[in-house]
Amino acid sequence: MKNHEIAEIFRKIASILEMKGDNPFRVRAYLRAADNIDGLSEDIETLAKEKRLKNIAGIGDDLSAKILEYVSTGKIKFLEDLNKTVPAGVLDLLDIPSIGPKTVKLLFDKFKIKSIEQLEQSAKSGRLLEIPGIKEKTIKNILEGIVFVKKSAEAMYLAMALNIADEFLNPLKIIPGVEKITVAGSLRRRKEIIRDVDILITSGFPQKAMSAFTSLAPVKEILAEGETKSSVRTLSGVQVDCRVVEEKSFGAALLYFTGSKNFNIKIRQMALKKGLKINEYGVFRGNKFICGRSENEVFKTLGMAYIEPELREDCGEIELALNNKLPHLVELKDIKGDLHVHSLWSDGRSSIQEMAEAAKKIGYSYICVTDHSKSLKIANGLSISDLKKKKAEIEKINKKLNNFVVLYGTEVDIDSDGKIDYPDRILKEFDIVIAAIHTGFKQSGSQITRRTVKACMNKYVHVIAHPTGRLWGVRDAYDINLEEVFKAAKETNTRLEINSFPNRLDLNDHNVHAAKQAGVGIVINTDSHAAEQLGAMHLGVSVARRGWLEAKDVVNTLKIDGLLKALKK
Repeated sequence: MKNHEIAEIFRKIASILEMKGDNPFRVRAYLRAADNIDGLSEDIETLAKEKRLKNIAGIGDDLSAKILEYVSTGKIKFLEDLNKTVPAGVLDLLDIPSIGPKTVKLLFDKFKIKSIEQLEQSAKSGRLLEIPGIKEKTIKNILEGIVFVKKSAEAMYLAMALNIADEFLNPLKIIPGVEKITVAGSLRRRKEIIRDVDILITSGFPQKAMSAFTSLAPVKEILAEGETKSSVRTLSGVQVDCRVVEEKSFGAALLYFTGSKNFNIKIRQMALKKGLKINEYGVFRGNKFICGRSENEVFKTLGMAYIEPELREDCGEIELALNNKLPHLVELKDIKGDLHVHSLWSDGRSSIQEMAEAAKKIGYSYICVTDHSKSLKIANGLSISDLKKKKAEIEKINKKLNNFVVLYGTEVDIDSDGKIDYPDRILKEFDIVIAAIHTGFKQSGSQITRRTVKACMNKYVHVIAHPTGRLWGVRDAYDINLEEVFKAAKETNTRLEINSFPNRLDLNDHNVHAAKQAGVGIVINTDSHAAEQLGAMHLGVSVARRGWLEAKDVVNTLKIDGLLKALKK
């Protein structure tokens, strides 16, 4: 899937246009299109082939033509021409959080800074203070942003890794002789940060499979090529490793190459105590092959229950498996609805009707349309008079729907004092109120914690959205004491959200597990701003599974009546 590649290209175009002082509406059009493409659950190449690009919100004739150009040629001439107008290296500065196109232009005009290294040197030397508007705090943020960029460059987030894996899995699946094929490694464990992609295959013709793998379109460079193992680097700089194993060893190999390292070490130690040896080829007693065709066989031989890949981190799951006490992890099919979606009423790109139809098609029985509240002007937050019109539209739509309900909701802003954007007389009219921080990310941890705790205390707030504010590639999580938030959430029956939007995944898996231990309820939402983004739910479910959540821990696994009853405060 080239979804993320095209989205990033549109963001790059928007940045260059903004640097050049282009029409701000044109800049925003590219940014909106990028967000919509990044949130697609379908392959944009499929949409292009089926002439459905204009079905994507914000994609008209001009952007559609550019997408088609990239899909067919791998480049966009408009971007190539724009690149010629900007000094090499300058655009890399845009990767740093808190530095926008105008600041980048200012840095170049004043000091000819055109690399992250030059910026870091200038920031540390105090030279940047010569620029009007740049203060010590700004420099501190820049240096923290540079550290963040360097850390982010070493890995990719889960959705990106899944897309890259699909670019290899889909064409390899249809090659004659490829029998079984799957991802392994940290991607199979669904970690939020992935460094490379591992693929495992069984085939009677390993050399043919290897040749096909190294010849695929995404491959930029062949790092190693052998009869049963090859490594390549993609056009986007990601390393992908592919191995072909024998059918009888597939399960053992899958177990071994899925990891984690600590998990594998403990499994091997257990095997040794039983007089067995376990490796990627199978389970052996001496030189005798015992099993290895499936993971289930291996676990059974070791006297333990099957452990889901998401749990394999040596965090107590092995001991529970030995006593058959593993949690029954929540599954995507358990989700009955999405409680955090946006529509045309605020900053969404699909109507309520379109969101409802898409959700119903997925198999949900409800959604909650939670458009932004009035103070968030940048997201077209709704005035109180707009709320009445929106509610009337929802009531009208619900009369026509069968076995599906659109809930009347809002995503209210938590201000700097922890107050909620609408008065209580308005809040009590909503079916569901989601509260979130959208400003003041640089405040102290104690202040952000107080804001969040105070929001939990509001008797009309049901959910805290994206609780740590993390936005992959843009900003790290803000400073917040989650233990205090967990305590307040439990006391007030406030749910915390796993936000499934690809570059959020907030809460993360460690925080989800801590929330479960603290007795805090969770809701998994997509924060969709267009109908095609609803498919991101599987990402949030992966986080929930890594956090050891069962269906009973997730409120939107309940049917509508149970949901509304459970959310009462």
